[in-house]
Amino acid sequence: MARYTGPVYKKGRRLAFSVLENGKELARRPYAPGIHGADRKRKSSEYGTQLAEKQKVRFMYGLNEKQFEKCFEKAEKMKGVTGENLLKLLESRLDNVVYRMGLARTRRGARQVVNHGHITVNGKKVNIPSFQVKPGDVVAVKEESLDHKAIRESLEAVLKRPAYVNFGDKKMSGTYVRYPDRSELNADINESLIVEYYNR
Repeated sequence: MARYTGPVYKKGRRLAFSVLENGKELARRPYAPGIHGADRKRKSSEYGTQLAEKQKVRFMYGLNEKQFEKCFEKAEKMKGVTGENLLKLLESRLDNVVYRMGLARTRRGARQVVNHGHITVNGKKVNIPSFQVKPGDVVAVKEESLDHKAIRESLEAVLKRPAYVNFGDKKMSGTYVRYPDRSELNADINESLIVEYYNR
């Protein structure tokens, strides 16, 4: 299945989950899309609940099915709790690190910034959004892109950054300090249901 490129708000309302993590899509209409969305009461099976949880995370990070499954398989082989490992791997993707640093307003925007070659990792240009950033890696805006309008506007809109990344607005570079703790990530995600989905 290809990556979803349709309306994000509609998908968030369908899953009753803020895919963009800002809650805007659920603030005005906290029900499923469609003419009967507000009246529809759905009972979900155990499988349906697990699938919905997997879809929440997949849409939030913008992965297709194959990418997400590969990420899960890698998380299973790591030491520690599989569900938490999965979230750590997803947060360590270059597009997500760029988003967390405030170089883009959304993960889709971050993916585009990386794809277009505006980002370097440890001084080398990287244009692969799925590139795994390791703690201590320096992520920066390429010298030729320092005046990029969209990046500048995104930085001006930043209110707060998570503790596991730091960024210097003057140097236009930052460091992926460490892997995030589970408490620093979205509390509305139940990663154990994703593990159950793949182990069913």
